[in-house]
Amino acid sequence: MRGPQPVRPGTHPADRDPRPAQPGQAQDDTNTGLDRRLDDKLDDEDYPAYSMGRAAELLGVTPGFLRGLDAAELFVPQRSAGGHRRYSRYQLRLAQRARDLVDQGTALEAACRIIILEDQLAEATRINAQLKQRIDTRADQDAERD
Repeated sequence: MRGPQPVRPGTHPADRDPRPAQPGQAQDDTNTGLDRRLDDKLDDEDYPAYSMGRAAELLGVTPGFLRGLDAAELFVPQRSAGGHRRYSRYQLRLAQRARDLVDQGTALEAACRIIILEDQLAEATRINAQLKQRIDTRADQDAERD
């Protein structure tokens, strides 16, 4: 007996445009905007598209490892309506970085702290560069006035 098959986006009856077709116009089942909304969500780095099982499978880790990252506060996954953890692509990249450090012998909590500090340093460096550029621009503008 075959299990349930995945439904292609836009083919489920609930995804169809509920407005009746205009006289002389066929009902448009394929271009309801669902594809565009789905693409927007899947392109969003922060959209929680992956279940815990799928995320663990993609990363080659156990669900317990992902729970450990949550406990170590590397990130907090969003929850589905049923309370299940959902992970974004950004969170999966963080989890992969943590896994790489753990594979090298770093303790999980230390790996999470390292990643957090690396990201804070990168953000501070980016802000510093922006501020330096502003200062340089103002200095150039002041020199032109003189």
